[in-house]
Amino acid sequence: MLKSAGAAAGAAGIGVGAGVGTTALASPAFAAGSAFAHPGLLHTRTDLDRMAAKVKAGARPYAAGFAKLTANRHAQSGWRADPQATVYRGAGSPQNYAVLYNDIHAAYQNALRYHVSGETAHADTAVAILNAWSGKLTSVQGSADRFLAAGLYGYQFANAAELVRDHGDFALGRAQEVMRDVFHPLSDSFLRDHNGAVVTNYWPNWDLTAIACVLATGIFCDDRVVVDRAVEYFKHGDGMGSVKHAIPVVHDDGLAEWVEAGRDQGHALLGVGLMGTVCEMAWNQGIDLYGYDDNRFLKGAQYVAKWSLGGDVPYTANTRKKGAIGGWSGSETAAGAAGVDPGMTRPIWAMIANHYTKRRGLSASYVTRAAAKAAPEGGGGDYGPNSGGYDQLGFGTLAFTRDRGEGAGTSGDASGASGGGARPQGVASASASPAAGRDLAATGAEDMVGWAAAAGVSAVAGGLLLLRRRDRVRRGGAE
Repeated sequence: MLKSAGAAAGAAGIGVGAGVGTTALASPAFAAGSAFAHPGLLHTRTDLDRMAAKVKAGARPYAAGFAKLTANRHAQSGWRADPQATVYRGAGSPQNYAVLYNDIHAAYQNALRYHVSGETAHADTAVAILNAWSGKLTSVQGSADRFLAAGLYGYQFANAAELVRDHGDFALGRAQEVMRDVFHPLSDSFLRDHNGAVVTNYWPNWDLTAIACVLATGIFCDDRVVVDRAVEYFKHGDGMGSVKHAIPVVHDDGLAEWVEAGRDQGHALLGVGLMGTVCEMAWNQGIDLYGYDDNRFLKGAQYVAKWSLGGDVPYTANTRKKGAIGGWSGSETAAGAAGVDPGMTRPIWAMIANHYTKRRGLSASYVTRAAAKAAPEGGGGDYGPNSGGYDQLGFGTLAFTRDRGEGAGTSGDASGASGGGARPQGVASASASPAAGRDLAATGAEDMVGWAAAAGVSAVAGGLLLLRRRDRVRRGGAE
């Protein structure tokens, strides 16, 4: 119904990462001597080395997570790409976007498998898939859904490519061109004009896919201006996907309403996964969006986890204006949290739970329970044949499980980047403190139960996150 106002060209500019000293809490690492740390999207060199060492040692739950990866049909070195010049998603077009997301997940899974096992055939397969697409893909088209395709498959393409960027046969420059010229322009355009619609017309996930793509483009292409654009929108954007619009009401019990819970469970889970993806990619470049606004994302993720597990949660009625600027108009009200299927799961929780409990030493009981229930997390192909099963790259049990006390201030080549002792942007405030008397990097008792369950021990985790907070709730969603 709405027509695009056109795609904006990607911004240019390369910045230099700042240094950061060691703090009591784990802090995001800054790149040393280069614009950005590589690999440095969802996985750093430290992450990849940890996975390989843990799997080689047969450690739990890494071994189970790796077994999940090797069993996936996309993770096989015999996969062959089927690149297309134009990818279509949405009604009224010859949709072929499934070819793209299947090939991207095959590239990602083979690349990840290579880093864990050392089997070069998997790296070669990932490179062949990505090179085939970067040599042919020229546009993403269709209905408004083309923006979803650009956002989702753009950030995923960049993550797969990041894992093989140093491979001798990988066409890095061509892959960067695809990100800058095909995926990024659509995502950047959406954040600017929302497909010609009023700014609240689209639910948060539309913005979040675009933010993920813009951020991944900036990091993969070493473009500081593009990264800054994504970070600024996450914090202060006008659309529904910026953090205070996606999570509009924070309650005194430490839970914060996820606005898309008023829509349905599947889209709410997608939103949590996308926001977590944005936070993780930013963290690996020294930007703490996880802790922004007194850990607002943690409070929203806790809310969605509790609700998805079948718990009761409050919901403040939310009315959105809809329509095209200068055209049709209307409104839609979400009056309460939608019903849930406690059996529904997505591979989104391990990354979030490990960040807050293992890196930051915070209690995250509901998120931890959701992670334990979902373990070992799979990836594309493990959650049904439709596109929703490919919205996350997955395999979080393998990729994001961390030892107690393991921080992120030493991610890859960025470790020891400074000597200046500067506090990184957005590090969690003192009000986001761990429980008194415990080590800052340790998990709470309820979290340890959850991780035991993830490792294959039957257990039930309980408890309620109680975070002190500076802000007070103002009814009507405005804060």
